[in-house]
Amino acid sequence: MIDSTVVKATATRADVERLCREAVEYGFGCVCVNPVYVSLASRLLAGTPVKVCSTVGFPLGVSIPAVKGFEAKKAVEDGATELDMVMNLSAFKSGDYSLVKKDIEAVLEVKNLYSKRIVVKVIIETAFLNSEEIVSACKLCKEAGADFVKTSTGLFGKGATVEDVRLMRKTVGEDVGVKAAGGIRTYADALKMIEAGANRIGTSTAAAIIEGCS
Repeated sequence: MIDSTVVKATATRADVERLCREAVEYGFGCVCVNPVYVSLASRLLAGTPVKVCSTVGFPLGVSIPAVKGFEAKKAVEDGATELDMVMNLSAFKSGDYSLVKKDIEAVLEVKNLYSKRIVVKVIIETAFLNSEEIVSACKLCKEAGADFVKTSTGLFGKGATVEDVRLMRKTVGEDVGVKAAGGIRTYADALKMIEAGANRIGTSTAAAIIEGCS
């Protein structure tokens, strides 16, 4: 259930190498890295069950749909089988829901180009949304065909909360995944999110979470 993550701007090659070693050691489902390190992570994890996830439109989400689509396609070519894209919050806040869906669909179209299973998670950045907006954003993601809705990039505001995760799960039902990310640093934090309805946990302290499990 854990996406072990290193996506900060100052992340180094050594950080990514350590991330991949830990993912194999602890049996994490996925590592999440920025596009520049997808190829490296894919090479390091070849022959293991650990998947590689790439960010798309990260962290602001305001690239045009065609650019996000290109970025997603290149990430898959480099070895990613999961994509964490940032929703266009500017379009969403402007009420341009058609553009929001077009933006998500541009990344989803990449799935149709490959026979391998590609998972697309849409980051709605709950720190910038009220409850009504969270519901609307989740509905748009589900209508567009996203596999997951995700709370946060982890770079802005409050990150994941139990209340938001519970609301997201209630909105999308059981057909769409919910990924909690942002500020999840302990085993207790992770367990609360899972109990609230998350079936993925994104964290930059994955090893510490597992080591803290008794």
